[in-house]
Amino acid sequence: MYNLVGLAASSRNLIFPGHWFLKTFTWKSLFVSLLVSLAAGLLTFAIWRTGVIDSLQAAFIIKPHGGEVALQTPQTQIGLLLIVGLSISAGFLVARAGARRSFWILGAGFLITAAASLLVSGLLRVDILFVPLAMGAATAVLLVQLYRLWLIDSLLTGRVNETSNRTGLGEGNASASKLGNGLKLLQTILPLEEAIIFMPDEAAELVPAARLRTGASTSFEAGQNTLWRRLVQLCDQALRQKQIALAPAGTIDATETVAIPLNHEGRSVGVLLLRLRESFDQSDRQLLAAVGSQIARNVQREEACRKRLNGNLPAFVSARTSSYRLHAFDYLSGVMTQQRFGAEVLSEAPDAYALAYLDGTIAYLNAAMIKAAELTPEEIGHIDLFGLLDKFKAGVFDEPSIAVRRVLQSGAAYERELYFADRNQTLELRISLASEETTANGNGNGNGNGDGNGLPEPHPLCFTIRLRDITRMKEFDQLRSDMISLMSHELRTPLTSINGFSELLAIDEKLSGESREFVQIISSESQRMSKMIDTFLKVTQLDRNDKKEVVYVALRLDEVVREVLTTIQPVAKKKRIRLVDQVSGTIPPVAADKSLITQVLLKLIDNAIRYSPERTTVTVTTALEAEVVRVIVEDRGYGVPADSIDRIWEKFYRVAREGQEKDEASTGLGLSFVKEIVEQHRGSVAVESEVGSGSKFSFALPRL
Repeated sequence: MYNLVGLAASSRNLIFPGHWFLKTFTWKSLFVSLLVSLAAGLLTFAIWRTGVIDSLQAAFIIKPHGGEVALQTPQTQIGLLLIVGLSISAGFLVARAGARRSFWILGAGFLITAAASLLVSGLLRVDILFVPLAMGAATAVLLVQLYRLWLIDSLLTGRVNETSNRTGLGEGNASASKLGNGLKLLQTILPLEEAIIFMPDEAAELVPAARLRTGASTSFEAGQNTLWRRLVQLCDQALRQKQIALAPAGTIDATETVAIPLNHEGRSVGVLLLRLRESFDQSDRQLLAAVGSQIARNVQREEACRKRLNGNLPAFVSARTSSYRLHAFDYLSGVMTQQRFGAEVLSEAPDAYALAYLDGTIAYLNAAMIKAAELTPEEIGHIDLFGLLDKFKAGVFDEPSIAVRRVLQSGAAYERELYFADRNQTLELRISLASEETTANGNGNGNGNGDGNGLPEPHPLCFTIRLRDITRMKEFDQLRSDMISLMSHELRTPLTSINGFSELLAIDEKLSGESREFVQIISSESQRMSKMIDTFLKVTQLDRNDKKEVVYVALRLDEVVREVLTTIQPVAKKKRIRLVDQVSGTIPPVAADKSLITQVLLKLIDNAIRYSPERTTVTVTTALEAEVVRVIVEDRGYGVPADSIDRIWEKFYRVAREGQEKDEASTGLGLSFVKEIVEQHRGSVAVESEVGSGSKFSFALPRL
């Protein structure tokens, strides 16, 4: 249950050796097998002609007695054809069917031919050359099987090389750097005088691989004095006993010396030697064991780098190839161990996490996810992806299969806020695909299948499910919104009074000119503050809309446009502006939230009316463009300056037109709202404008 995906992509070719076996059956391998069988037949024929196997042949024939007719032996050419033909047939059978499945056929053939040799020699006085035939067939079978084993072994060694390179085995310098980093870590937590990492060389002698001196330690060089030899002896003792060896101060020199064997996959790969300024604290054993395990993995990596495979001899005839493969597998085991560290990190995360393979099997659940799903120990071992998601059905998330299908089809993450009224809890759900990046030239961690242009191509590995409890955050947002609304209301009341009384004072004819000027300032400033409060409330409203759950329904945009135009018609009439609705062809539906899209249209059309001169036309066009439905709002207004085109979608940005001041009635939030809502629907916005000729604002949504 608690195993991560880890090296699934990098080592997937090491899991199914049978796949390599099938790859050996190619026309080339079959041709080579036939050549090998031919060579076996010719060799056997040559041995037969020398007479070396005549004594063995005599055991499978019935010799004539007295005056009986002598045995007839096939002519040389016929004997050659028989031996070579049977050798090639046996080799072909093994090459195609394999030695195990061919065994019964070949065994039966051997027995039948042996019996036939006795019968034919006894009754017909003819020697059918049983021993040369059997020897040729056996030799062909043996050579072809060895060739097949060599092919499979070569493929295995190649995959080990490939996988090792992908996981960074060739980075020898990086491994040496990691050894040094490990010693520096020990330096910060232990009273070190000196630290040395020893590795065995080709002669099994311990040699230093990394060394760190922290102070004015005793000066000695490797292998040049008695002190060094005694330190190496202590390391040898730790290796033999497979436990920490301790030499108290005064035993070797004035420092206390500790030798820790570095074990990886049950094999000692080196020794960590520490010379301490203080007595060794037994409570540090667990610390040293943990750090030593990581250093052992780094040492083994360095050793595997040093024993790189240059040839390609089969492992069953090359001790060097077998040794390299063993080191490579040990290295890969260490890498997979480090990959599992991710599970431990997720287990400490406050959010709930789960990983699921692409077949729906759960690969990992952290403690927070088990608690959130309220899983029993029995369910943990048997639950799958859909069983887990069913635990969180709520509101819009009532069919988890649809969400999973959408993630698989699009590759985009699925995010929803789930509210559970029975426990007053809000959870944020995210379902996504974890992928590795592969490239066309094979330099990534994947299989090298790019898009043909060398661009990265994601290779899906597993599902990632994350649940985050946002109940407190939602409560805080609601509290903030309520406080803002309350403050705004409480501010509006005195401002309304100030503005009203200032207007009454302004019409009092008894006021002096200076007093009237002061009253007008009070009135204008109170009005400006009211506008500031309006802007503040609109920002809050926009923020709420951003977090609002979108309810997607099948929606025809041309119908929504007609409804909006009917609603806003009175506003256009006041300014003597004509509204025109144009529909281009049949409009398919889109998936959208009608309330939000209606607000988008209202804001775009209201802007067009506001910034258009009287007695002009605002045209709203709905059209199908490829896979999107576009709505265009076109006016004959003032237009947008070129330097403002790229900024009009920003919050609080207001256009300053030539010869005019910025519109103080505008908050600069309308177009920002439009853009955010459209992009929330996976759509896009656009604008075309020319100063003095009008503007075209449009948005497009994907069609169903």
